Amino acid sequence: MVHLLDAHAAAILPLPSAVPGLHPVPAGELSLAFLTDAALARLHARFLDDPSVTDVITFAGTPASGLAGEICVSADTARAFARKHGRDFSAELTLYLVHGWLHLAGHDDLEPVRKKRMRAAEARAMRLLCAAGEIPRFAFIAPARARP
Repeated sequence: MVHLLDAHAAAILPLPSAVPGLHPVPAGELSLAFLTDAALARLHARFLDDPSVTDVITFAGTPASGLAGEICVSADTARAFARKHGRDFSAELTLYLVHGWLHLAGHDDLEPVRKKRMRAAEARAMRLLCAAGEIPRFAFIAPARARP
């Protein structure tokens, strides 16, 4: 999936010259972490000083060391959102991965204009992945509860 996004980045991302701050996704190893809401909220608090639950956190890597970055997604949030809105869990989780990939390319969604641009890029990426049959099949397996 990520290789397909990388190979078609020019069709997904606006030209960097057209949008300051955008750049190709760095080459290198990309870590994907699927977490619970609680685990992602702890990362959110530790690294972004915000203890609230979120859907995706992306950490830039160090391309000189061969690390593109890390995308951490909440499987809990994807599952809840998919159920509430009648969406496929795998497609929702894939959308979160695409969102993180776009963050690595310099997109952000904090301002309305930039958020609109990011949503359009997400839609292009998801159309590409769907057309290529590259939406991974994910299964949600709830974590085992700790025993007292």
